[in-house]
Amino acid sequence: MAPILPAHSSILIGLSGGVDSVVLLHVLHKLAARFSWQLSALHVHHGISPNADAWADFCAGLCARHYISLHVERVDIAPLRAHGVEAAARQLRHAAFARQRCDFAALAHHADDQAETLLLQLLRGAGVRGAGAMPLLAGEDCSPRLLRPLLHCSRQEIVDYAVAHGLRWVEDESNADDSYPRNFLRHRVLPLLDQKFPCYRATLARSAQHFAEASGLLDELAQRDAAQAIDGGTLAVAALQALSPPRAKNLLRYFLHHVGAPMPQAAQLDDMLHQLTCARADAAVCVAYGGWQVRRYAGRVYALPALGGFDRNLVLPWHGETVLGWPALHTHLYFSHTQGAGVSLAKLQHAPVTLRLRHGGETLRPHPNAATRTLKNLLQEHHVPPWRRDRLPLLYCGEELVCVPGVAIAAEYQAAAAEAGVQLLETSEVE
Repeated sequence: MAPILPAHSSILIGLSGGVDSVVLLHVLHKLAARFSWQLSALHVHHGISPNADAWADFCAGLCARHYISLHVERVDIAPLRAHGVEAAARQLRHAAFARQRCDFAALAHHADDQAETLLLQLLRGAGVRGAGAMPLLAGEDCSPRLLRPLLHCSRQEIVDYAVAHGLRWVEDESNADDSYPRNFLRHRVLPLLDQKFPCYRATLARSAQHFAEASGLLDELAQRDAAQAIDGGTLAVAALQALSPPRAKNLLRYFLHHVGAPMPQAAQLDDMLHQLTCARADAAVCVAYGGWQVRRYAGRVYALPALGGFDRNLVLPWHGETVLGWPALHTHLYFSHTQGAGVSLAKLQHAPVTLRLRHGGETLRPHPNAATRTLKNLLQEHHVPPWRRDRLPLLYCGEELVCVPGVAIAAEYQAAAAEAGVQLLETSEVE
């Protein structure tokens, strides 16, 4: 670990209280002084077990004896139970780690976890990305980076270490419940494999590494295909049509990952690609999945969280705030002060300033020498997707339409040279 982790690194240990994480804390604590590492720990309190409070107390006592600061994060699993208890708990743990400020987050995954994860992914029909290995060190472009120092140790080696050093730990009673898929593999399937294939851990880890390498190559290919196809968070339909189906699916998966959308199931991806590339040019393509929508407009593919209903009578006053939420699009509006650009602040003093929705019949003169235009025509000219048009925030001063962010500012309200102004920028809440 020493060559991987620079001296003076801050390391957050994921501490459940089980034997794996207790051993991880013990090992890192023994090495910390030598490399000037700053250790802390995080315990995620799921509240699922009746013993959850006792586990948190155990972790607090353990950290106190080692003079390691502990943060206990209580999470509510109820809203995510539809995804399954294991998946929901894992998602909440990952989110908790992502919120922490440290250089590295150390997790106690080991070789048996690697084998179980690969088998579970294959049984779910995962592709090469899903079947890829958990790496020793991950997350080059994010903070904290994930570290798995025990990845090459077996579960039995970890238990032997704990016993040899007189360590104490807690047992999660759910680990004995083989109705959970992972526990079923752990207690029933893998012991049989071990009898016939005693090296299965190393063999499956090697296969997982092969999958990870193949996934990396597919990403490189997708990056090459995306270079001219992805622009402004949208994807060119023509690029998908020009590729073979497997390569087009690879690009589409890359695009969805690029915009932060969840990965669809294989059948959903096939249907999505077919609709995007084969529907009539004027068809309103919308494929819904996992709380997201994939749409097509003007030869481009869009992926966005499902918008749902909205209040058509929404009116928000603006009193000079830097940011306002805009629920109709699940976005925020940012107001930045400028000189000689944007909307004239002086002219906004003439009447109350509000943000409203479109109701039809709005007009605006976009330039001093231009004719007055209907908002409908302006939105079409600026290629605003149809599903956004009725949800856009419109800035009013009194009863006069002043600005449509990203489209136009009324000529009468444009800031003159050197005049104080304000510009509106809309950004998504889902980054």
